[in-house]
Amino acid sequence: MTALATIRLTLLAGLGFWSLLAVFRTPVRFLWKPAVAASEWGHWLSMFTAILVVRAGLDDQTSWAVAPGLVVVVLFLSPVLRATVVSRRLAGRIEAAFGPAPIRMLPGAPARPAPLVLRDLPHIQLPEIARSRHVYSEGHGERLELDLYLPADSGAAHPLVIVIHGGSWSSGDSSELTGMNRYLASRGYAVAAIDYRLAPRYPFPAAYDDVLASIAFFEGRGRDFGVDIGRIAFLGRSSGGHLALLAAYLDPHPGVRGVVAFYPPTDLNWSWERPAPKRLMDTNQVITDFLGGTRDAMPQQFDLASPILHVSAQSVPSLLIHGGKDALVSPLQSTRLAAALREVGAPHLHLELPWGKHGMDANLAGPAGQISLFAVERFLAAVTSA
Repeated sequence: MTALATIRLTLLAGLGFWSLLAVFRTPVRFLWKPAVAASEWGHWLSMFTAILVVRAGLDDQTSWAVAPGLVVVVLFLSPVLRATVVSRRLAGRIEAAFGPAPIRMLPGAPARPAPLVLRDLPHIQLPEIARSRHVYSEGHGERLELDLYLPADSGAAHPLVIVIHGGSWSSGDSSELTGMNRYLASRGYAVAAIDYRLAPRYPFPAAYDDVLASIAFFEGRGRDFGVDIGRIAFLGRSSGGHLALLAAYLDPHPGVRGVVAFYPPTDLNWSWERPAPKRLMDTNQVITDFLGGTRDAMPQQFDLASPILHVSAQSVPSLLIHGGKDALVSPLQSTRLAAALREVGAPHLHLELPWGKHGMDANLAGPAGQISLFAVERFLAAVTSA
């Protein structure tokens, strides 16, 4: 066999193993990001695989690899194929859950026309948005800042979306995943992506208090920025989704209209009893660092920090987005919270994307990114409409 044929088969074998991550849960933590790439950039990987398959078919020595190569192409494309199914009823589900509302648009910034637009899979064009950095809290030994994205228009006061980053409550910052911030700001929302105090140096309720402090900052300076403090929504990812839910449910500011939580832990007691495999994450150590102790030592803190225990009929509308193949935060976290919201009659939508991994919205142009963007845009339009 020629050296070129050997290289071709080696690449196909590697892509074959990679494609399995598009359909199965991540087995170990170091494969987490490759798994997200396989799911949300798989359409690109399928094109590269298809080229190798064609070349293999033209070579008598490697023609036998065509059939397994085509299977790899299909596996990489499977998230897009599954996304088309999820997309069919999504607009109706959002309207049934939260009611109809006009979508916010500014000149040159149209709303997403559909949950999944195939021509946008390569790229979604995002406009440049003015971003400014502000100190919103200087208490408790930390100087906390936020990134503020403001719409270009200077008309009526803008609804405020407070974005809370993930990172197991112990890492991360406001610079993560800025694409959605820019998209929403271009459609008429003021977006504040906040930093907060991190565990274990600052255990709960420090991060929760910081979320509330960001609202207080805009209460004092909202008019300076053209922000309507009476129309606030939270948006958080992972541990940031947990903080967003807690701030929305526990003792909400009267201006809070809704909350978006991507793949959030919602019940820390349940998490403690059902930890993730340690090859993925030491869940109980993460929770211990966040709360400042174990469940035996601090049962009241576990209850206080569990959003599911603060659900009521008066809970603000909630959009829960979770991947069905999330190995870091079980999709049952969102399933159980949705059941609790349904039981009390609180408005909500549980959007589970069957192929999705933790961090699936990292690529806004990917299948999970597009569907999430469509859902978030329509949710915010419904809950922040004047």
